[in-house]
Amino acid sequence: MTSTEIRKQFLSFFADRAHTIVRSAPVIPYNDPTLLFTNAGMNQFKDVFLGTGTRSYVRAADTQKCIRVSGKHNDLEEVGRDTYHHTFFEMLGNWSFGDYYKREAIGWAWELLTGVWGVEKRRLYATVFESDDEAAQLWKQATDIDPSHILRFGKKDNFWEMGETGPCGPCSEIHIDLTPDLSGGPLVNAGDPRVMEIWNLVFIQYNRDEKGTLTPLPAKHVDTGMGFERICAVLQGKSSNYDTDVFIPIIRHIAGLAGREYHGSLTDETDVAMRVIADHVRMLSFSIADGGIPSNEGRGYVMRRILRRAARFGRTLGMKETFLYNVVPAVVASMGSQFPELSEKQTHIEKVIKGEEESFNTTLDRGLEIFESAVRSSGMNTVFSGDEAFKLADTYGFPLDLTEMMAREKGMSVDIPRFDELMNEQRERSRTTRTVSITGRAEIIKPEEISSETLFKGYDESECEAEIVQTVNDQIILNQTPFYAESGGQVGDSGEITVGGVKLHVVDTKKNGKVSVHFLDRNYEGPGKVSVTARIDKVRRSSITKNHTATHLFHEALRRVIGTHAHQQGSLVAPDRLRFDFNHFEKIAPDRLREIEEIVNDKISEGIEVEAENDPSRWITIEEAKRRYPGVKMFFGDKYGDKVRVVVIDPEFSVELCGGTHVRQTREIGFFKIISESGIASGIRRIEAVTGDGLRRYIAERIAKAGELDDQIEKLIAEEESLERQLGEFTKVASTAVPSRSRLSIPASAGPAEVAAVESALLERNSAIEQIVRTTQDLKKELSKYRVREAASGIETFIAKGIAVEGFTVVAETVDAATNDELKSLGDALRSKMPSGVGVLAAVLDDKVSLVCVVTDDLIRSRNLQAGKIVGELAKRLGGGGGGRPHLATAGGKDVAKLAETMKQTPEVVKGFLKSA
Repeated sequence: MTSTEIRKQFLSFFADRAHTIVRSAPVIPYNDPTLLFTNAGMNQFKDVFLGTGTRSYVRAADTQKCIRVSGKHNDLEEVGRDTYHHTFFEMLGNWSFGDYYKREAIGWAWELLTGVWGVEKRRLYATVFESDDEAAQLWKQATDIDPSHILRFGKKDNFWEMGETGPCGPCSEIHIDLTPDLSGGPLVNAGDPRVMEIWNLVFIQYNRDEKGTLTPLPAKHVDTGMGFERICAVLQGKSSNYDTDVFIPIIRHIAGLAGREYHGSLTDETDVAMRVIADHVRMLSFSIADGGIPSNEGRGYVMRRILRRAARFGRTLGMKETFLYNVVPAVVASMGSQFPELSEKQTHIEKVIKGEEESFNTTLDRGLEIFESAVRSSGMNTVFSGDEAFKLADTYGFPLDLTEMMAREKGMSVDIPRFDELMNEQRERSRTTRTVSITGRAEIIKPEEISSETLFKGYDESECEAEIVQTVNDQIILNQTPFYAESGGQVGDSGEITVGGVKLHVVDTKKNGKVSVHFLDRNYEGPGKVSVTARIDKVRRSSITKNHTATHLFHEALRRVIGTHAHQQGSLVAPDRLRFDFNHFEKIAPDRLREIEEIVNDKISEGIEVEAENDPSRWITIEEAKRRYPGVKMFFGDKYGDKVRVVVIDPEFSVELCGGTHVRQTREIGFFKIISESGIASGIRRIEAVTGDGLRRYIAERIAKAGELDDQIEKLIAEEESLERQLGEFTKVASTAVPSRSRLSIPASAGPAEVAAVESALLERNSAIEQIVRTTQDLKKELSKYRVREAASGIETFIAKGIAVEGFTVVAETVDAATNDELKSLGDALRSKMPSGVGVLAAVLDDKVSLVCVVTDDLIRSRNLQAGKIVGELAKRLGGGGGGRPHLATAGGKDVAKLAETMKQTPEVVKGFLKSA
């Protein structure tokens, strides 16, 4: 029976019993900030279990995509090393929402397993919660299981909880004994792969709050979960999930890429590596398809850890180039028919994985060298240094669990307390720096010092009467305020607070718990608990509001043009511009940017009414928002309250959860213009744009900049002509004509047509200037090539003058190089022409010494000579430092006067490293 047939039979079985077959939820739970990943089939029904949401059906079944990598459900170390643990897996499930309960759940599970699929009854065990007499009795009444196979266990094994808080209840698990002689009874819940759980029947009847208190739910529910990969192994007669048709096509593909054979051994490291890679690429493919992106925080960091872990296992297979993205087609071929999002997003998935792996590969080998060196230096010590583990994480991007895994392979453990100490110190430094940079102050009012809540009046009012309830230095808290506190990317308002005729200038407003903190430009020394008038800067707020509504329009336009995989990763809504960060793995072409602009400006010109409820008492739950507006945008990590505000700009175009301020209709925005597009991190792009007056200011700044560039054009042309003369016969490039230096201007009343005309003129002038710059740069590169070629012609002379040291040559020469790149190129030329030797070249650049050291491969292997160590020692003698790879390294020094002496000492320095080796 194939895996496809097994999946279909499960769903058909429950469809015949009046269950609605629902689609798998994404593995990225954007509507549930409490979860990094969807980790169980019941996640999408959490609101039903809590009594805050409903469905049009009371019975459901599906196959749910799940990821379990961190937190309570963390089996990462077992993945690939045993037969049945995975980071990504499918969970077959059936649910009852206040409809049937334990009797039906137990009876149907038994019927499907033994009646439809023919699993041997004598191999099945049922476990129940130690005090759940009802479930134990029903197993005897509703099935013909051997009564001795009904076992009781405690909370650890038979009380199911989704997380620290949330729906929970007793469960009954079905285990299968795969031992040849049916002796597995004592191994139930013992972690032995020969007796494993295949189906968990959860009876949800409680909700656990933050204090750990259990409260009965309004109705009792059933949530079952069967491991799809595990049942496939059982029904296909395999002893390992990895030997089923779910995994074997992927593993064979990996084996082909590596030029290895797969034997299915649990102990052979080659086989383990193939299983780990197959599992990890499945996890990455599904998470990226559903909008995830590797990063340094939260869910993205988990993805990055998994990818780097897989890349390191590739080294076990001898694969040092990027290869993980080449596994994606096998995953798509295996699972794309059931999950079409894989096929639809295949190109995107491959690009994300390839880019991330290329980034890590640049440091992976060096990190492995550092690890091995630290192991060697530890001698007989069985504890790997916490300082080295931190260095690997901080400098080379090695997640701690990756270092722990490598240490275990060496029979070592990692000094976790020391690692945590260093990591906490770094976090504290980062927190302090971040706090000061964000607020301009070391600290704002502490949450425990706040005893009030600020009522926000600023949706409809620009000023209001209020009362001071608390003050600390330059910070004031009011009982109510029109000032918007920085949140959701929108900057805080500025303005003034008038106290007894004295105006206090508010420079910023920030949220702290449930209060808004108003920051003044000086310490407040007036009376407390008095009435004041709070008034925002309306002009500034108007610009912010326009940019915020434009951000919503832009977000939807972006997704329509480049794809729905693009999810917001950060934003800034300021008075002068808007900034939007999103996941995408390639530069957006100019024509696509223009298409986005056109969509946004079309929506602006339509004058669409913006719908946003300003009365918080009339806001709705997330579940109600999802019901009213399918596809409403909400963002992972945002902390939504019990009730949310929905901002609608045409129900068919843009619907988002948002607490910010917005225009009443889109025509107020004026005009939208993208001013930059760039990459800010691996897989993260940033677009900045302006609207209204911000656009006018932007054009004015560009005009001024064009005037400044005019004054530089003659200098560029003169430099170009000088370079041409230097190149002489090597090049014949003519000077580029530059448009006349006529001044550009834009009237205050200009509309889109005038703005476009000025923009076109600026583009024409900038294009000419850019051409001159490009030509000048090209000429510099050409000239550099000829300098290197001329200098390299004397390499043989350098080698002939070299000093013989224990069977090889040491070259130490000072050369005439114009840049560090030229010096490195000469070093490469020297290394390629030396049969066996060490070469050090020096040049004086900008009154400082630059050094390059090269070592031939034979000396790296046989004599353990390292270019980085040699050049580092020489640089110390010149008052500097540096290093690099074993074959080529660079360094610098300040003391030019000691250069000649240091170069003479090079042979002795090299001899010193021979002795230490």
